[in-house]
Amino acid sequence: MLVIVAPGQGAQSPGFLQPWVEDPTYAERMRWLSAVADLDLVHYGTRADAETIRDTSIAQPLLVATALVTALELFPHPADAFGKIGAVAGHSVGELAVAAGARAITAEQAMVLVRERGRAMAQAAAATPTSMTAVLGGVREEVLAKLEEHGLTAANDNGPGQVVAAGTVEQLAALAADPPARARLTPLSVAGAFHTTHMAPAVSRLAGLAAAVSTHDPRTPVISNRDGHVVHDGREVLDRIVSQVANPVRWDLCMETMLDLGVTGILEMPPAGTLTGIAKRAMKGVETFALKTPDQLDDARAFVDKHGSPSAIDTSPTWRMLVAPSKGTFRQASAYAAGGTVPAQATIGAVASSRAETPVLAPHGGTIVEWLVEDGDLVSPGQPLIRLHPEGVPA
Repeated sequence: MLVIVAPGQGAQSPGFLQPWVEDPTYAERMRWLSAVADLDLVHYGTRADAETIRDTSIAQPLLVATALVTALELFPHPADAFGKIGAVAGHSVGELAVAAGARAITAEQAMVLVRERGRAMAQAAAATPTSMTAVLGGVREEVLAKLEEHGLTAANDNGPGQVVAAGTVEQLAALAADPPARARLTPLSVAGAFHTTHMAPAVSRLAGLAAAVSTHDPRTPVISNRDGHVVHDGREVLDRIVSQVANPVRWDLCMETMLDLGVTGILEMPPAGTLTGIAKRAMKGVETFALKTPDQLDDARAFVDKHGSPSAIDTSPTWRMLVAPSKGTFRQASAYAAGGTVPAQATIGAVASSRAETPVLAPHGGTIVEWLVEDGDLVSPGQPLIRLHPEGVPA
């Protein structure tokens, strides 16, 4: 089972795009997305220095555009991808890239949103001097306690031994002077305390824009940064991406879900290396492929063929599928039986795990065609639960 992942800010490096844009078709596609983003992304990806592309308003559109255009290189016939990719996940801004790749939104919508996301986050970061520091090693509970002591947020929880602290420059300096036991601190080259309350103004800006975006249910399960849940409602995918700007990235839970899904291979889109590096440490036995340059494309396609299999979610214009957001025990709402009607936004049941009980909503409602599980069944992330005919669509 194959998972495609897209990296977040900080993965970029000067000139990383140069070998890719030597292909005229790749360069033309980048110029198109550059026009949508109102930025010369080819220039920033080939000739700009590290300090320039550290700018949030540049880095974010550059990363999303790179992932989207490279996906067209990896899958020359895009429809083929849906028969091979079991799930997708993006780290932070990478979520916009995978949302477009899964067809929840269009590439152009993703570029407008990432343009405004980058600008809004840069403005929020400018209001107060903030930054981020990677905390490597140490005992997890002790690390989190030390961050709380200094008023910092664990903005990225990237798995065992890798937490990213975020907050004001003064708070990070205090942490440097009083680090957790047996931990190593590495300041990150980022321009703000992303995924913390410092980014609240950016959430407000994005929420207003996202409300006008038309969404579609993704063709491939999307694993959310918020809690590692599988999401298969387009509006929820986008709403989660917006709110995540000011909330921690739980990549550790995303990796747990990948394992629950039965992942055997993870392919990271360029500029690759960060997420596959984390996976090598945290997901023993799972093969990884870091796609960095176009001369790797044939090997990348072979990797896709080796691990690829269709997701459990199929799509049809005449019915909708509701799926389990996480692993656990399904508790069916007694009010809904086959042949009955489910109102929009109704709760059809819940998935209970050792961490929490997550309700399963029917965003659009419809007529129940069939239940695919029974009350008390153990379910896995992304497992189909119920099939509905949308209201107004003939059965």
